[in-house]
Amino acid sequence: MFNLISRFHLLLLTVLIAITGVALFRIPAAYAFPAHWRASQADWLWPRDLALAAAPTIAIILLLGFGILGLLLTKNHLAKVRHILDPALTLLLGLLVAVQLGLLLTGIGSDLDLIRITAFAFGAILIVLGIVFAEAERHTYAGLRLPWPIAGDRAWRIVHRLTGCSFGLAGAGLLALAWASADTGPLVLAFALAVVLPALIAALASLVLR
Repeated sequence: MFNLISRFHLLLLTVLIAITGVALFRIPAAYAFPAHWRASQADWLWPRDLALAAAPTIAIILLLGFGILGLLLTKNHLAKVRHILDPALTLLLGLLVAVQLGLLLTGIGSDLDLIRITAFAFGAILIVLGIVFAEAERHTYAGLRLPWPIAGDRAWRIVHRLTGCSFGLAGAGLLALAWASADTGPLVLAFALAVVLPALIAALASLVLR
């Protein structure tokens, strides 16, 4: 088993695949998920198979990526970053499970808007994460762990403040979008952007300030 992939991560993948199987069984093949509405009409539709394949595909890519990363890291470096990467992978897989369950509920006609509920919860988590990064002191438990060193105390503080603000704004934006619109498509895309953009900003800022 890969060093960064636990049995719990594999359990989440199993749950995700099980939900996908139930959805394929319960939702008609011709069904298309309404991802966006305009003037009481759906103007953005996701074919069933394409929509349901997205989360398992992303989950497998995540597991492979984290697994390869675990093999590349030295034992000492792995011990330093495990406390960050393990919950990060758990959170991402949990998010994918929630989205897939939301698609299942939508496809069978349930009134429970789980994707919107997940957006509120994930937005709140990102805001808390942003505060943690913004207030973190150098070499603390919550500090960023990158493949390259951050040069100097000043650069470390700038990168962490910028990363914290990025995660905070991403969380606030996700909360605002969930409040203003229940459309599935924009919310799912917002999940991806809220994870990827702050991480890219952190990486680019640390490289620029090296």
